[in-house]
Amino acid sequence: MTGREWSVEESLEIPAPPQTVYAALADVRRMKEWSPEVVWVWPRGDRFVGINRKACWVWFATCRIVTADPGREFAFDNTTFGLPVARWGYRLTPTEQGTLVTEYWTDRRRRGWRRRLAELLGLVFTGTPAARRAALNRAGMRTTLRRLSAACRTAA
Repeated sequence: MTGREWSVEESLEIPAPPQTVYAALADVRRMKEWSPEVVWVWPRGDRFVGINRKACWVWFATCRIVTADPGREFAFDNTTFGLPVARWGYRLTPTEQGTLVTEYWTDRRRRGWRRRLAELLGLVFTGTPAARRAALNRAGMRTTLRRLSAACRTAA
């Protein structure tokens, strides 16, 4: 698959301290406030289920928090029907004006029949071919980071 992007990163400096940004991110119920796809989140300890929507497509994502380092990084793995799909995360770096937030996504659909099945399910549920997911996520990250910044400015 020549040219397919398997990971994407976007960064934005947010005028709030890392602890404020981390608190917003770690409260996964708030993800619907800034993500253009998330419409609802049901937290269950270190796991949560997110309901996502894009146009007429609606799907769920089962997630497990894999990194919870207050003020530094928050990340979770996304699976569908037990199949690995992606890792989403946020790295926080203090700056003079606040926090540089780097949102990252890594496609975990790597090989074999499980990859093909996860890609097919992704297409059916989201309407997006796997090869175009990175570009869609990059645009979504920019929106997410802008909305997160606005929420953190209000909180600070």
